[in-house]
This record gives sequence, structure tokens and C-alpha cells, in this order.
Amino acid sequence: MTTLYDPFQEFRFDHSTCFLSGEKLQSADEEIQVFPMWLMRAYELEEKPFKLLDEHISTYKQLKLPCAAATAGRLDELEEQIEAAFTEGYAAVKQLEPLQLFQWAGKLVYGIIFNEIQSGIRQQQLSGEVMNFSQVLAHKFKSLHTMLQSIRLPIQFDGALPFSVVVTRVANPEDTFSYRDEINTLVFSLRMKDFGLIVCLQDNGTNNNYHRDYLKKVGAHSLHPIQFEELCARYFYSTYLFNRLPEYAVLPTDERIYIEPMPLMDMSRKPIFDPWQVKVFGQVLENFWKPWGFTLFEIIKDPEHPMSYLLDAEEAWIDMDKIDLPKG
Repeated sequence: MTTLYDPFQEFRFDHSTCFLSGEKLQSADEEIQVFPMWLMRAYELEEKPFKLLDEHISTYKQLKLPCAAATAGRLDELEEQIEAAFTEGYAAVKQLEPLQLFQWAGKLVYGIIFNEIQSGIRQQQLSGEVMNFSQVLAHKFKSLHTMLQSIRLPIQFDGALPFSVVVTRVANPEDTFSYRDEINTLVFSLRMKDFGLIVCLQDNGTNNNYHRDYLKKVGAHSLHPIQFEELCARYFYSTYLFNRLPEYAVLPTDERIYIEPMPLMDMSRKPIFDPWQVKVFGQVLENFWKPWGFTLFEIIKDPEHPMSYLLDAEEAWIDMDKIDLPKG
């Protein structure tokens, strides 16, 4: 019977076990980069600093994952498809399966989580204190790891897919590389070439449903970078408002593993998202709009109609050529 590997059961995050399959590794050389080499070389990221949550500064190149040869081979296959599409641009990225984009973004975010946990374990060993790890985060990360095993195992997702994916056309300046993630809420965004990508890694598609009116208006429009960053801010904030901890029914069989999301509605009938607060969203948006220098005061000057470059006061779409701003 096909079986899943669970590193959270024994909290195994060492360098001698494959991060995805749990196989024992023969040498320390069996490892892969969290950020793929093609991406790091294209944007000269190898030596750029990458700050971990404990304020420890690493570099993009130093972020690695222990990985068995067979699993690395499957990841290479995925990476080749992603590299080809990302290098070509929006039209090719739009043709990728949402599952491929989820797997690629999920491996990257989980790779950062793995390095964060290793850093936490080192800190704990140095201080002699017991590592305090949130059970809620452990649950989320374990579910993400389960989904990622679709890279190496025959897994079939029944019902709603456990993630949301958005691909938009963006008029980025040449050599743009803008990456963000929020590991507590498992959301990811990337802006490069002529496209932008947003992936909510564990929401059962609810964020795309929550923002469906915006997505309809975005359609096939080409977005100014400030518009894409506003869309990102909306998704990053709504993943924070998402108040469910998704559960999944996992059914292993001889041929494949079936994974089905459990219903998100609970006995309380409480809405799936907490109430939207304009000031808090304004703070998120201020951070995403840093390249353009807008302050929170400017953004929420009129709390009933906060600043937006996506929709005008009548909630009609704002065409990119009407936006008089330097490109971000």
C-alpha cells in the first residue's frame, strides 16, 4: 500500500533524512537548493541576504533541503517544466496546471519552513530550552507536506483542490524579481518577466472565491506593478482573516492515495473569514506599496473609499494606461 511520510510525527528535520520521502540518505551531498539554480542565476540571487524569522541572516544559496536521488529526479522534472514556462512568460505560465504551480511554490515555501525549523532547533540546543512549536502551525505544515508528496506519489485530490492559484499578466520593468511569502498563513507571491503569481497553499480555494469579483475584473488585463501588489495585499490580508484550520480525509489504497478536504463550515456557523478592517488592510497595503512611497494616512484618508489602483470610486476597472506612476 502507498504510504505517506510524516516528519512531524518524530519532528525529524535532520540532514540525513530526505525531506519529502523520509528515506535515509547515504551522504551529506544528497541535497537540493530551496530556490532553484536557474532562478538564482537569472536574478543573481545566490549571495543576496535572506532573513529568517529568528533574525538570522542566510543567503539564498545557503537554503538547502536534504533530498534522496529519486525524489530529486521528480523535482527536476517539475523544475524543467516551470523553468521553461517562466522563462517564456505569461502565456506559457497560464498554460501550466494549477497543481504544478502549487507544487513548485509549495516546495519553495516548505523549504524555507524546513530551514526555519532547523534554525529553531539549533537555537534550542544552544540555549538548552525546550523548543516551543505551535500545534496549529505544525498541523498546517504537516498538511502542506502531505500535499507536496503528490510530487513523488500517485495522489488524487477529490473535491475542492486544497489551494488557490492566480496568474496575471503584469507590465514589469525588465529584470524584475519580487518574491514574498508568509509562512504562518501559507501564502506566496512572485512577480517577474511579464507575469505575477499568487498561491494560497492551504485554503481549499476559498481565497479565490472571496476575491472573485476582483478576479473577474482583472480578467486578461495587463496590470501595472502597483495593481498587482494591491491584489497581493488583498490576498495576504484575506489569508490572515481566514479563520479555519483545514482538515483532510486521506485514504491510501494499493494504486494511489486519495485526499479530500473536509467541509470548512463548523457548528458555530461563523463566517470563514473574519471581518475586513480598512485600517489593518491599509497597513498591509502600505507595506506592499513601499516602492511608490504611499503612507497609511494617504491610503485610508477616506476610510469609506480607501486608495485603490484596481477599481475606481464606482468600482469600475482602472486601465493600466490611466495610471500615472513610475514603474515599481
